[in-house]
Amino acid sequence: MASLNVGNLGEYLREQRRNAQLSLRQLADAAGVSNPYLSQIERGLRKPSAEVLQQVAKALRISAETLYVRAGILDAERDGEERRREGATRAVVLADPTLNERQKQVLLQIYESFRKENGFGVDAAGEESTDEDVAGGTAAARGARTADGDDAGTDPQQTAS
Repeated sequence: MASLNVGNLGEYLREQRRNAQLSLRQLADAAGVSNPYLSQIERGLRKPSAEVLQQVAKALRISAETLYVRAGILDAERDGEERRREGATRAVVLADPTLNERQKQVLLQIYESFRKENGFGVDAAGEESTDEDVAGGTAAARGARTADGDDAGTDPQQTAS
């Protein structure tokens, strides 16, 4: 296991927080951790758990794996190419200006359900997807509508019959 480089992690977190234009208090509230604890992490005085890093990553809307690598929890070389591909896919979906937030989240849920089905059941936040997540993603896809009002989950061949 790689050694922890908490100082580097703290600097990175501070930079990401500032890029997100969040105060320390705002990020602490969003991540569900105390303000002093987050401050100590940023200053390199505390070694956060993977769970805390995951909460902070969600609040910052960044990959938990990035924080795990920075903290030395994950080896940067392990599965690096697969993670880059997954991150690129997520980035493209999230950056698409033609989709609203709900549509983006539905697409990401479907993407995660396919990844799990194909044996890649860990998402970018480092959580194993559950059957409930997969079912929720599929149900959400059925209820999603495209910009022109059509059901996104409707099979075109079924409607044509």
